[in-house]
Amino acid sequence: MANPILRQKLANGQFFVVPGIQDMIAAVIANKVGFDIVYGTGYWLTASAWGLPDAGIATYTEMRNRMETLARTSNAAVIADGDTGYGGLLNVHHTVRGYEASGVTAIQIEDQEFPKKCGHTPYKRLIPLEDMVEKIRVAVDARSSEDFVVIARTDARESEGMDGVLRRMEAYSKAGADVLFPEALHSEEEMRRACSMLDKPCMANMSNHGKTPVPPAAVLAEIGYAYAIYPSLTSLAAAAAMEKVLTDLKENGIGQPDGLFDFTEFCHLIGFPEVWEFEKKWALAK
Repeated sequence: MANPILRQKLANGQFFVVPGIQDMIAAVIANKVGFDIVYGTGYWLTASAWGLPDAGIATYTEMRNRMETLARTSNAAVIADGDTGYGGLLNVHHTVRGYEASGVTAIQIEDQEFPKKCGHTPYKRLIPLEDMVEKIRVAVDARSSEDFVVIARTDARESEGMDGVLRRMEAYSKAGADVLFPEALHSEEEMRRACSMLDKPCMANMSNHGKTPVPPAAVLAEIGYAYAIYPSLTSLAAAAAMEKVLTDLKENGIGQPDGLFDFTEFCHLIGFPEVWEFEKKWALAK
């Protein structure tokens, strides 16, 4: 059964923030900080696992395995990026069933042609509105629990403008989507227009250095969003930190810089105490 916390938060109506998780190191740090919902980001899980761009190259099976690992590692409910559903209607059905069985709480499906591209990069192509409506209907019908949330995303801003965004979001809402995701809006004015005109909870994508402004959470709440995801935050922070320490190592031979995470604490976060208890009980008892 899906974790009901996302449904509960949406019903409560209080804005909340959701960090993106690119690997299991980020997942255990999010556990420590205490997030109760995290976002399994397609872009950054693909980059961290295979060193590939978010361009529809990773397969359904590969991404399901990553989401299942995240759901197992995280203490939080997982919103999972499901790309286009990885094909046609049967693929969407299979993807929803598979993601739900993997332990995630919600799936996000977008209206790009397959293979898709990151929403903040160029040359995206959309499927017809009617085809996406059918995908949403299939996704809603495929879930086994009402606690499992279906999120409909449109990438129409680039090719169809705001009128296209609103037209598609309204159709996806009528098809049964629980949450609406107007991707890559260009301004706070557009964000306000979407939230005020759509009849379902809207989510914001706070992709650092992408097409959309990244105002403080209080502003997003005032605009009218239900919640915001921050898919690139941990990844870009980690990349910046790694570049710095590797540069210091290469140029200055510094291998023990200030500011590193405590190794002993990380051993505990990643689960070594259970291993040590096992060793005491079995390996050292002989």
